[in-house]
Amino acid sequence: MALFCSIKCPGDLILKTYDLAQALRDTEIPVISGFHTPIEQDCLKILLRGTQPIIHCPARSLHKIRLSPEQKQAIGENRLLLISPFNASYLRVTAELAEKRNEMIGAIAHTIFIAYAAPNSKTLAFAQRLIAAGKSVVTFDSFSNPLLQEEGIAGLGMDAIMRRCLDAQTSQLRKASSINNDESSVYQCL
Repeated sequence: MALFCSIKCPGDLILKTYDLAQALRDTEIPVISGFHTPIEQDCLKILLRGTQPIIHCPARSLHKIRLSPEQKQAIGENRLLLISPFNASYLRVTAELAEKRNEMIGAIAHTIFIAYAAPNSKTLAFAQRLIAAGKSVVTFDSFSNPLLQEEGIAGLGMDAIMRRCLDAQTSQLRKASSINNDESSVYQCL
């Protein structure tokens, strides 16, 4: 599941997002994000306390990136993956790099959760592009988040979001299993 949030976020959605991060951690659902905004950074700290896989995609190169002790430990445990489409010459985060990084995450993720998109924000424009591309995008059902729901993004409760993530994870495991079975039968025929 991908995790996004605008820089500013209403308090009720902040608390719900922290609860979601804890639920994702506790059910070991893999999470991908840039972990750039304050809410996303807090979610990373919550997720690092678990055992589920995490993919961190900074909007810059990985060259000379500074990691927290918790991130280093998670890398050592093979559960934190750092990926970046940018070469060593991109040492600073820019809005343009963040947009490209977000597009990459949106292409990879099966379910995209956007906690909040401020009016006229890049997050809202990104959400519109995701919907136009037919991606599965969800947010919380909240009076604080009408813009996303007006865009046709499903406003769901915590249980429904978790169910959607678990269903997507199960579907992907089935696909991977069928690919492995298909490959086995091909090898048996050879």
